[in-house]
Amino acid sequence: MKYFSVCFAFFITFSITTWAQTSPSVTPKKKELRFDLNDDGSHYVKGTFLNQIWLRYTQANPGSEVYGTPDDQIMDIGLRRTRIQVFGQLTDKVFFYTQFGQNNLSYRSPRKQGIFFLDAIGEYKVAKEKLSIGAGLTGWNGVSRYSSPSIGSILSLDAPLYQQATNDVNDQFVRKLSIYAKGQLGKLDYRMAVSKPMSIEPSSVQEPVIDENSLFTSEIGYAQYHGYFKYMFLDKESNTTPYQAGSYLGTKSVFNIGAGFMAQKDAMWHYADNTTDTVRTNLGIFAIDAFYDRPIDPSKGNAITAYAAYTYSDYGKNYLRNIGAMNPATGVNAEGTLNGPGSAFPTIGTGNTFYAQFGYLFRRDLFGKAGTLQPYISSQYSNFDLLDDPMAMYDGGVNWLIDGNRVKLSLSYQSRPIFAAASEGNYVTDERKGMAVMQFQIAL
Repeated sequence: MKYFSVCFAFFITFSITTWAQTSPSVTPKKKELRFDLNDDGSHYVKGTFLNQIWLRYTQANPGSEVYGTPDDQIMDIGLRRTRIQVFGQLTDKVFFYTQFGQNNLSYRSPRKQGIFFLDAIGEYKVAKEKLSIGAGLTGWNGVSRYSSPSIGSILSLDAPLYQQATNDVNDQFVRKLSIYAKGQLGKLDYRMAVSKPMSIEPSSVQEPVIDENSLFTSEIGYAQYHGYFKYMFLDKESNTTPYQAGSYLGTKSVFNIGAGFMAQKDAMWHYADNTTDTVRTNLGIFAIDAFYDRPIDPSKGNAITAYAAYTYSDYGKNYLRNIGAMNPATGVNAEGTLNGPGSAFPTIGTGNTFYAQFGYLFRRDLFGKAGTLQPYISSQYSNFDLLDDPMAMYDGGVNWLIDGNRVKLSLSYQSRPIFAAASEGNYVTDERKGMAVMQFQIAL
């Protein structure tokens, strides 16, 4: 830890004198931390920093407790994401990328958490932009666009977490130990990877157990295969890193249609009906999506952003996972429902999921030097096998872009369904709960 801190401090101090102009954006003359290794700047090392702070009010799920004390309305403050990136092109052929930091530091987190690596890869360029091969701990993932989101440019309250299909079950915050190939063949952008799934035992998501409904197996796993392919009809997007933008804030004209997959043999298991015989099933996910981001009047800087996706997921019999990002509660009592504690709701499962988001960026000088606004709406609609009613989550808010995505204040509200068991034993929507979040983002 001390070594990385010293190295990064040295890097910032040394490169502060070599500020370089970035591509055009909502606010011009952006600078970056960059040190050129040769005269033309084709070899370089670059650093970034990002911090997302959440101030939140949560209508907690029924029966929620915080260390044994019931609490149905929870106020909290937390660091949703804190990230440092150091990466660069060392030679014409060799690229490296590292990202370290922390996620979900809240009032209920262990004290003095250490930073950890999210990404650490080496990459070799085989054929210019057409083919690069790399390996390491990486976010070069399928199944869809936001399986690897660029967190600094997220349009909505959070990335659509259902697209992070194995998040922290057998990977590390969507990063996998992989060998991958990526490139661009004209307008076609592709990524493919083969990953070694991480062990279930250390996971905080599920115990290494078997149940009547499907869970990830704790047995030694087969390789996981995944990929994502998109056709770029308008401007090309960068594929320097795996992380894909949520909004370009009027700086690009982008229209993509994509498709992706994930597959792993015998990734799941469950008990056969009314027995303790183990049934092993494959993990299979397929998705198609479309992304559109385009300025309306380039002279004014106003723009629209739209995204839509369909995902078919087969995690085995009745698999269902609740997710509550940076969950403010620690458990539930006897009044608890299928949702579990805090802000969690059924997000991932066997079945079909539709997702869409839309944002409108006002002109760049809406508030003069104080920036502009970008209101948005988004929704996830899922038909999961275990649930009798559809799962429908709604989210809306506004981003105040004080200095583009570098300094951004967001106000968001999310409405989620609560699922309870009916008299027949099936799961139906019982009520809805809400969560209001103010996020302050600083990025360099």
